Amino acid sequence: MKSREAMKKIRNIGIIAHIDAGKTTTTERILYYTGRNYKMGEVHEGTATMDWMVQEQERGITITSAATKCHWLDCDINIIDTPGHVDFTAEVERSLRVLDGAVVVFCGVAGVQPQSETVWRQADKYAVPRLAFINKMDRTGACYKRAVQQIKERLRARPVPVTIPVGAEERFQGHIDLVEMKAHLWAKGSDDLGSSFEVTAIPAELQAEAQEARDYLLETLSAYNDEILEKYLDDQPIDESIIRQTIREATVKNKIVPVLVGSAFKNKGVQALLDAVAWYLPSPLDVPAVQGHHPKTDALVEVTADPKGPFAALVFKIATDPHVGKLVYIRVYSGSMKSGGQIVNVSRGGKDRLGRLLQMHANQRQELEKIQAGDIVAVVGLKKVATGDTLTDEAHPVLLEQIRFPDTVISVAIEATNQAELAKLGTVLNALMDEDPTFRASIDEETGQTIIAGMGELHLEVIVDRITRDFGVKASVGKPQVAYKEGIRTAARGEARHVKQTGGHGQFGHVIVKVEPLPRGKGFEFVDATKGNDIPRQFIKSIEQGARDALNDGALAGYPVVDVKVTLTGGNSHPVDSSDIAFKIAGFEAVKDGLMKASPVLLEPYMRVEIETPDQYMGDIIGNMNARRGKVVQVEMRGDIRVIDCQAPLSDMFGYSTQLRSLSQGRACFTMEVLHYDEVPENVAEKILGVFGFKKPPQQAVAQ
Repeated sequence: MKSREAMKKIRNIGIIAHIDAGKTTTTERILYYTGRNYKMGEVHEGTATMDWMVQEQERGITITSAATKCHWLDCDINIIDTPGHVDFTAEVERSLRVLDGAVVVFCGVAGVQPQSETVWRQADKYAVPRLAFINKMDRTGACYKRAVQQIKERLRARPVPVTIPVGAEERFQGHIDLVEMKAHLWAKGSDDLGSSFEVTAIPAELQAEAQEARDYLLETLSAYNDEILEKYLDDQPIDESIIRQTIREATVKNKIVPVLVGSAFKNKGVQALLDAVAWYLPSPLDVPAVQGHHPKTDALVEVTADPKGPFAALVFKIATDPHVGKLVYIRVYSGSMKSGGQIVNVSRGGKDRLGRLLQMHANQRQELEKIQAGDIVAVVGLKKVATGDTLTDEAHPVLLEQIRFPDTVISVAIEATNQAELAKLGTVLNALMDEDPTFRASIDEETGQTIIAGMGELHLEVIVDRITRDFGVKASVGKPQVAYKEGIRTAARGEARHVKQTGGHGQFGHVIVKVEPLPRGKGFEFVDATKGNDIPRQFIKSIEQGARDALNDGALAGYPVVDVKVTLTGGNSHPVDSSDIAFKIAGFEAVKDGLMKASPVLLEPYMRVEIETPDQYMGDIIGNMNARRGKVVQVEMRGDIRVIDCQAPLSDMFGYSTQLRSLSQGRACFTMEVLHYDEVPENVAEKILGVFGFKKPPQQAVAQ
């Protein structure tokens, strides 16, 4: 069994970044230098190990997070390579939830980009210690100091360089290690793919810059170590091991972010990054114990990383493998378990058995006999399981915090070509929903159509491609539709009396409510403000459920109503005829009545759009953005590129990538992420709702 001492040698890390910053290329180099791969894969050739899906190889982007394991400096490193595209942000979210550390890759030319900020916020949320790797230093326009300054200003972090570049752009040769004060230089034209480099004295022309950077490193570290402070002030030599140990302690506590430099594509600087992962990022023992709750008593339970403790693991990803079926990826936080061991799914209830245990290398597998604390592995054979479920042993149940995912913003209708394909489509959609928590499939009650919803056009495009090509379902797909929502502008009173008299017991429920708007993003709030015995306590839950059903049913066009507070202010009951169903219906009708009086309004998702373009196309691009109801927030220069920061409604952004290419002769690019929901202007709302602007007859969302 792995001892706690051996667990100090485990590193569970993720590679996260903006799209196209070089995550997958960096991972490929790591796998080559650690001996995991005998040759390097390239993203642009479709041969990258971690981009194993056909859809990833064709598009040259990462879509799904892939896991692998390698060995460096006596450490076992579990790596998860994550997507950079905002449509697949849930893959980053669930990976960060189970990781102990992360390498954030930045482009040396573009610096901190929109999705860099998003992944940084996600890492902040889970307090994940980070290293920063400034990549692409060989590219024209690369500037190390600017990238470090942007990390400081835009991400409000404390970046501390531990390596600085030797040269830049086409003159980039290597880096200076500020801990050992040596230069690491790669020979030009060497054909060993960057495996060997020369460690030399620092070139004379860089001595002053290197000394200044080392002084900054030591000044920063002196705040965390008295010995460094004393020796630095007395100008005495400081042992490398003390410097490294202090960098590690400050990094693990999220006080600093060590910054390294390189060019993964040109095979420079990746070995130093691997050294830093082993030296500075935490083992499972260094991070705080994971907290959970006892499923019955709700008491706080701490899960410590101990192979001899009770078994506890979190499901963070589910994938469908054509050879072995459903693969369930888990992070083991405590204890150990053999193949065939019995576990309890605390989130869903019910016992299950761990089937085959697999160490994954992208889509290749290696059988394991046993798993223990600190491991990230895949399990085959679990039946009822979903992302975010907690698996424990029967004697020590604990419920770990679930992973929360954003709502979908875009949907399309999908239709099978015949009845046989329809049954197949249903099975495939269920499998894809298991895999991807941000993908939803449902049947529209009015039209009978199957609607699939996701995080963006690319997300749905990839899903549809998988349905038709990977799973072989013959289906046709409609045009993308926006996931509108509804809100209210004012407070209003709503009242409903549900009376139904039949032979025997009748039904009676009388409910008075007040509905009022909440700030955007606050969701739903239900308050019981009744006094005395107007409504018996046992019916309050039914009224709340009726209120929820009314909000889901909408007030204008059947879209869900969001950010509403419902206060139950009064009502009446009947000693014989009142029942749960009667009050559920009365609650539904009362809230519906209130919503119709509270100035209902249609809401649409607004996107944050960042466009990078050469100067000469800026006027046309801004004009086109204005025509799409977009608003330019700011324009800044990055080198010779203009960066336009805008906000625009999603409904007007369909097909934008094609239009942007034609406006800029293919030289501009953009990124887009959900910002918030906002009111639809009246003239646009009229088109959506129909000429007279009012709703279809209310659906009866409550079972009679």
